[in-house]
Amino acid sequence: MTGPLREREEAHALLAAEAERARAGGGRFVLLRGATGTGRSAMLEAAAAHAAGRGLRVLRARCSPEDTAVPFAAVLHLLGPVPEFADLTPGLDDRGSAARLWRLLRSYAARSPVLVAVDDVHLADEASRRWLVEAARRVDRLPVLVVATERSQYDIDPRPAGLTHALSPSLVRTHTLAPLTDTAAGALVRAAFPTAPDDWTADCVHAGAGNPLLLHALLDDLRGTPHPSPVPDICAALYPGAYPAAVSWWLDTTGPTTAETARTLAALEQADDAHSRPRPHPHPRRRTPPPRTVAPAPLATTAALLADATGADPARVAGWLTAMTRLGMLRADAEGRPRYAHPLLRDAVLSGWPGARRRAAQLAVAEAMLRRGDRVDAVARQLLGSGPAGLPWVLRVLRDAVAVAVHQGRPDDAVVYLRRALAEPLPDDLRQRLLTELGSLEYASADAPAGLPRLAEALDLPAEPRDRVRTALALGTALAGRGEVRAAVEVLRATEAGLTGHPELVRTVRTASALLSDQDQTVRREAYRWLTDTARRSPELVGATGQALLVRYAATAGASSAKAAMARLRTLLTEPAEPLAEPFLLGTAAAVAQWADELDEAEGLVERGLAGQRPSLLHPMQRALRDVLLDIAAARGDYTRLLAETETETGAETVPDTDTDTDAETPAAGGPTNADAHALLALVETGRAAQARRLAARFDLRGAPDSWELNRFLYARGILRLSDGDTTGALHDFLECGRRQSARAVLSPVVTPWRSAAARCRLALGSPREAIALAEEELRLARVWDTPRTVGRALRVLARATGGRRGLELAEESVALLRDSPADAELIAALLTRGRLLSTGGDRSRARDSLREAAERAERLGAVRLRSRAEEALRAGGARRTSTAHTGTASLTGSERRIAELAASGRTNTEIADLLHIARRTVETHLTSAYRKLGIRRRGELGEALKGQA
Repeated sequence: MTGPLREREEAHALLAAEAERARAGGGRFVLLRGATGTGRSAMLEAAAAHAAGRGLRVLRARCSPEDTAVPFAAVLHLLGPVPEFADLTPGLDDRGSAARLWRLLRSYAARSPVLVAVDDVHLADEASRRWLVEAARRVDRLPVLVVATERSQYDIDPRPAGLTHALSPSLVRTHTLAPLTDTAAGALVRAAFPTAPDDWTADCVHAGAGNPLLLHALLDDLRGTPHPSPVPDICAALYPGAYPAAVSWWLDTTGPTTAETARTLAALEQADDAHSRPRPHPHPRRRTPPPRTVAPAPLATTAALLADATGADPARVAGWLTAMTRLGMLRADAEGRPRYAHPLLRDAVLSGWPGARRRAAQLAVAEAMLRRGDRVDAVARQLLGSGPAGLPWVLRVLRDAVAVAVHQGRPDDAVVYLRRALAEPLPDDLRQRLLTELGSLEYASADAPAGLPRLAEALDLPAEPRDRVRTALALGTALAGRGEVRAAVEVLRATEAGLTGHPELVRTVRTASALLSDQDQTVRREAYRWLTDTARRSPELVGATGQALLVRYAATAGASSAKAAMARLRTLLTEPAEPLAEPFLLGTAAAVAQWADELDEAEGLVERGLAGQRPSLLHPMQRALRDVLLDIAAARGDYTRLLAETETETGAETVPDTDTDTDAETPAAGGPTNADAHALLALVETGRAAQARRLAARFDLRGAPDSWELNRFLYARGILRLSDGDTTGALHDFLECGRRQSARAVLSPVVTPWRSAAARCRLALGSPREAIALAEEELRLARVWDTPRTVGRALRVLARATGGRRGLELAEESVALLRDSPADAELIAALLTRGRLLSTGGDRSRARDSLREAAERAERLGAVRLRSRAEEALRAGGARRTSTAHTGTASLTGSERRIAELAASGRTNTEIADLLHIARRTVETHLTSAYRKLGIRRRGELGEALKGQA
């Protein structure tokens, strides 16, 4: 150890005073105690230098474990080679030898005062220890100062009693060297690096752990390191390696049990940090005093775990943790658990420990945690650092941890656990299932390049037919998601060829092929041609799921009414379904129910479909079911929920904090999704045009793969352009959407009402005849489907294009129909159209009533664009609109009321999210808005607020 001594003034003063006492003829025995690395030897050297300067003769000895077998080895080192003691050999009379050595010391003292300096007396041979104890009893009558240093550090294996345990305290002056405070350690760092910033200095202080030996070694390693470079967390970044060598020496002095426990603690902590969500480390990068106590419960828990894993005495382990925390080597984290003061210290503790031994320790820790009933994911984190064990409990824990991680929405953690599970020896069928799960999760967590090969490998392994179908569905879903629709269908067809004798699985595979083909026009035509022909000849080969797809196909082709479609689907839903095929049936029925304005029924079907899904397996209906939820929210005009959900779906912030066009969005990979289209529409309707433009600009639609989602995004971008006044651009988007939809035989306005939107553009561009033709065609198709939403929307646009008395009649019919529809936004638009036509016809009183109702409804819905248009129309008519409800239950949207009522009934946010199949963040957003409108601050006030303002 090099460098100045800090915070040793009291020890200096004691030794200086005792040296003067020796010069005056009175001796003393002084014992300097301290933990390894606290500067005992340096303090002894300083005392010797001071004594020599004051005229004392200095006799030195440094004890060593190699000399413990030689009697009086330490004393002989002190007194030097003396001829009369040349015959001292082991086994001779110790008492006689001790007397002769004592006479020699007295002869030295007779010439001048003497300092006897014995370093590491705890390593002295027994004869020398007895001689020094006896000297302590006699030295007060001689001008002799005896100063010995002794290691006093709490070890798990108890050490022999100290040198002076049998002496009266009056015979010995004992001084214990305490660890350095952060202030003193910081001064040492600044002395070595005067220009170092405070956070860098604080990091060095924490890595030094209050131990002068470690701190000086670290500073030696960091010589020449530029200060902007952070203090490393691993020893490999240090040169020449004085710090890890010092830590290794510190461990060597503690004994094998303590060293094993210290390293096991480091492995436990490292595994926890490496595979846990980020949490603050107990050594923040700022100067804070180290805590000197640890909460008893976490310490006791850690002690019991370490004792179980290493076989050590639990009480001694707890004592060691307490002692190391007081010394500063350990610090308590936010949860009160003892942890190493710095990652570099932890890494140094682990350095030099063979990998096999470390892996075995982590396996032992995991088993100990399992025995005491720790959380399964905590046990699994320890297993990540262990090697293949071939033990049944290991695989069980890892698979359980996967299930927990998936349920809690932590797919990245589940991926890590599955990768570790696949390192265990496994039979082919189990390996196949785990590979399917891993590939699905890797793909879903944006690691598609890794997920596809996993799924392909799983498909090549022998497995039960049902497991092969699950894998094929996952691989097909992944390929289709990357735009490789034909490859996806080929995978399913190849799987179908091996399913002889399993007709129900064949039907499932064929249904999946038809569903995935929606992404490609050519493949879609082929798939539905086969479905139609087969259903006509042999309905049993298609099954309920295939027939449901045909119902959906007829609905989009404008060949079925909502009533007939729902009747047919409700019949199909009563038929027994193959478990793997049921999600197809439920998802298809949910989509059609949403088009049919049966929104509550659609939500129930989605809930059933999602409940039957395994989130860890890719399935074509997972995304389809979530898309239906978005469609339902859009139909209700629930923009708050829609934006929160689309943010979750897309994994990006669709509503940035700013409302300017200055920040460029990162170009999006691939084509837009249904979530993107809904987000774009919601941003437009809520008056956030700048954010909407940024979202639209993220996609280059010229290179986007063909899909129904692209068509929907074209429609949404057209609405944005129309609201921005770019009527020509909007018309282009609507017509391109229609061209693409028609090419897919999607003629009905149930999916994207592009004709009515294009009619508005034609009207604005001065082409009323073309506008009327488009509106009439949409009305014709809407009457085939025959729901208030589709018919009412078509009537509204036709009314606007027609004008006059006939237009007003159409508008009145539109409003009347839409009052029975859950689509509030469509009703608001119809009220606007009616109000304008009434105003044009001179009926200003009724016009104002219609426009005020539109404004009030838009206010409650949060439809900023529609509200602004209603207010403009009112102002143009010379009227002021009545104030709307900004607060109270009347101001709550349907979703806000539903979530508030569930929260008032005692359900947690997580329970509400699970019940409604929405993100937890969406629940929080709605509750925050509800609290504001109701004028409350706590969940407990919800019930009274809802009841009192009802």
